[in-house]
Amino acid sequence: MFDRSRLPSYAELSARTDGRRPGTAWGLFGDEDEVGTVNLLDAERVQAGLREARHGEVHALNWQIDRPAPNPYRPAPERTHIIVPGLARDDYLSSFYLQYSSQWDGLRHIELDASFYNGFSAEQVDDPASTTLGIQHWARRGITGRGVLLDVARHAAQAGAPLDPAIRTEITPDVLDATAAAQGTTIEIGDVLLIRTGWVGWYESLSLDARAAALTTESGQPGLAPTEEVAAWLWDAHVSAVAADNTGLEAFPLDMRPGTFLHHWLIPGFGMPIGEHFWLDDLAAACAGEERWTFLFVSAPLNVVGGVGSPPNALAIR
Repeated sequence: MFDRSRLPSYAELSARTDGRRPGTAWGLFGDEDEVGTVNLLDAERVQAGLREARHGEVHALNWQIDRPAPNPYRPAPERTHIIVPGLARDDYLSSFYLQYSSQWDGLRHIELDASFYNGFSAEQVDDPASTTLGIQHWARRGITGRGVLLDVARHAAQAGAPLDPAIRTEITPDVLDATAAAQGTTIEIGDVLLIRTGWVGWYESLSLDARAAALTTESGQPGLAPTEEVAAWLWDAHVSAVAADNTGLEAFPLDMRPGTFLHHWLIPGFGMPIGEHFWLDDLAAACAGEERWTFLFVSAPLNVVGGVGSPPNALAIR
């Protein structure tokens, strides 16, 4: 059992000499752990989240299931409506990628040097009979605790330098710290961190033709800087998960080479869930109105055994 009060710093992880890969959290939660930083969401952190649900005000954080469309990476899901005359109606989705719209990237999603989180090999993960690191582990326990919103888009606008949703802008630790300070927000160990760039809300406001140009493999978006400094900031904050309202959490377009891809540090390195395309505008407006940026966060990923990712089915309750 890990001791939350003795979690190592990123500098300590980088200097480890215990045979585990330096800079990773491998072995920290146990040699066979398949949950990662979701381990931080223990009963105490769930109760901390419950204390933030003061009004019973619910905000769904899930974008429409067929957004963004068109999507340069994946075909949009298509719904088929089934009619049983005089009796019932059913429906199903075809071509439905579990990481299409609002999504969690699970621990099977990204490998680094043929290794996944906690040192599991690509062979272990890709074995057709394997369920190693599947999304079912998060689904069976839920991702629930105290949530914190850092509204970077709002802070930038108030500072006189609004984010342009169509331009690649790297959000650095200094920006995250400045946003938290302006909000009077403190991040606690095990918090679920949500970061608002304003991209999803902007995209939703566009015409169909404009949407096609707004998301391409080369289009720009604001997001977290894909640097070791950001990875260290997230680890040292000891958040249990991080999500944003843009396409890849980090600034877009992505550079997926080692050393320039934040996903490498977070998913295979720390075992940290990454959320993308979360709908945050309504929550942000409510938080700003009360000047309180914390809430109960509840997410129930789909129980897909061996799954790589899942819609979050996420709610913020204030």
